[in-house]
Amino acid sequence: MKTVGQVVGFVDIGTNSVRLLVVRINPNFSYTVISQEKEVVRLGEQEFKDGLLKPEAMERTIFVCGKFANLAKTYGATEIIAVGTSAIREARNQEDFLQQLYAETGLNVHVISGQEEARLICLGVASSIDIGGKVAIFIDLGGGSTEIAIGNQYECFYVQSLRLGAIRLTTEFVGEGWTGPVDAKTYNEMKNRACGDIHAVKTKVQTYGARKAWGSSGTIINLAEIASKLFKKNGNGVILTRKSLKKLASILCSLPLEQRKKLPAINAHRADILIAGAAIVEAIMDELNLAEINISRKELRDGMLVDYLSQFEGFRELQKAPMRNRSVVQLGRSCNFDEEHSETVASLALQLFDSAKQIGLHNLGEPEKELLRHAATLHDVGDFLSFTDHHMHSHYIISNAELLGFDPKEIQIMASIARFHRKKLPLKKTLKAMDLDDKSRNVIAVLSTFLRFAEKLDRSHCGLVKKAEFTFLDKIDVLLRFYSPSDCSLEKWSILQNRRAFYEAFGKQLDAECIVTPNA
Repeated sequence: MKTVGQVVGFVDIGTNSVRLLVVRINPNFSYTVISQEKEVVRLGEQEFKDGLLKPEAMERTIFVCGKFANLAKTYGATEIIAVGTSAIREARNQEDFLQQLYAETGLNVHVISGQEEARLICLGVASSIDIGGKVAIFIDLGGGSTEIAIGNQYECFYVQSLRLGAIRLTTEFVGEGWTGPVDAKTYNEMKNRACGDIHAVKTKVQTYGARKAWGSSGTIINLAEIASKLFKKNGNGVILTRKSLKKLASILCSLPLEQRKKLPAINAHRADILIAGAAIVEAIMDELNLAEINISRKELRDGMLVDYLSQFEGFRELQKAPMRNRSVVQLGRSCNFDEEHSETVASLALQLFDSAKQIGLHNLGEPEKELLRHAATLHDVGDFLSFTDHHMHSHYIISNAELLGFDPKEIQIMASIARFHRKKLPLKKTLKAMDLDDKSRNVIAVLSTFLRFAEKLDRSHCGLVKKAEFTFLDKIDVLLRFYSPSDCSLEKWSILQNRRAFYEAFGKQLDAECIVTPNA
């Protein structure tokens, strides 16, 4: 029986590479990634000529799968789920390979259909983006096949697997082992071949009204990375535009293999199949009228994880939350944070934000308020490493965690808000050293002050203070009034000890008052 708290390994045996993902399923239905590995094995090498997996390719793949299985077990994996895709799916000697693989590694591989592969890829990529109910196209370009899905944040409406792959088309039109440039005629033949297969998907895209696209797989990622380096207009490889791809394809075709391998950011292991990959992606963009493809580093193994976790009701409930909320809670739970305390502090911080705005202390809006809420939720995750200087640990964890749905600047702001919730103040000299604009520095100074006081109001972690607000004491000074069913002298003392933080942020003196009321 599957239970939380265990370590699980996921193995994706593809046409070009074998990938491993090892995670710990936490009791609160979050998960912690323990290891991610990938090795190029070229299982589909020369397969598409006669439909047979070659002995050398099988040997390489079995060796890597064995290493990955042992690695997962070393990390304590009690279950390893392995799937095979296009190369195994189409091999006439599939059964012989699977039996040999099981005998030597103990892996029982489930060969999935192209449609199931597309569904799992859709799950994996959708788990890392924030599109809600908007319909999008999900594209994964492999060595032997290309999977296209149409769906939203929560479900797939249409899945299709096309017999188009970077290794397959290289074998068919260029020949594996070819080291020279590729002429325009051959490139266009590859592209036209791809267009013919993709045309059937076009009607579905129009029917569902999908406008945005996300692309995964090493080939699409590498094309975006190279284009970004060469043309410096692709946002550090997070977007691949049709215009840049056409320019890049021309460059790739003009170069022999050894010179191709010297292009900036190119993955040398993919240099021989990248031209065919470019032809497929360009055909997709042309047929589906896509000006750009957003790049995702999530893939099949991530979809396998989401599918596995979906059996737990607690995870299914978490998946219903907006992406940003989900990724914040996932990080907090993976660090075993005090969830009740974080919710209390977040609630108090937002009350302080609202009341301060009402009396004109700041003019920040809803976007900043949301960042405060998330930073307050995560402010104590550094306790996972050590209570001593945990604010600094929180800054590090938030900065380096994979917080899906946030851009790098938002993550930096949230991490800094958490950093300054105790001890050192966010003084101008300190903030100036950050690689941020003046507005962002001001946001950090203001919001970290609200978080600092919210944390002091729940320093006991008992939830004694339910309501707090700023009000004018007179035209010059400000009063922080808070309500509790019992005496909160310690909380009041803590607020007064931090009055300098308030003065640095707002240029006003602060006093505090606790009102004891049974109905607080």
